[in-house]
Amino acid sequence: MSSTNRKLTRSAGLYELHADMCKVFSHPHRLMVLNILRVSEKSVAEIAEALKVPFGTISPHLLMMKRRRVLVSRRDGNQIFYRIANPKILDAFDLIQKILCEHMEKEVQLVHEARRK
Repeated sequence: MSSTNRKLTRSAGLYELHADMCKVFSHPHRLMVLNILRVSEKSVAEIAEALKVPFGTISPHLLMMKRRRVLVSRRDGNQIFYRIANPKILDAFDLIQKILCEHMEKEVQLVHEARRK
């Protein structure tokens, strides 16, 4: 690790940026957007339709994700398309889901063990 990276890692500013980035993971709609965009870019209308939510409900989430540089957009006529800015964000998404699945499996095992007693 370079000295620059070590300095950044210790920087309070980096932790603030990290916390701000993690806000993307704090709403189910935003998590679903990440999963929808995993394969390819989609228009706002396609995203809203896939989530079965109104256009006005999903737009603020997309804007928030764009401001945090998780998504990038492009305009084609009157449509706006979004895609994931850096696929590494999906690694974080997948890791959190794996951890949650492990926790859920353990809880199920504990329930089964408790019922056997």
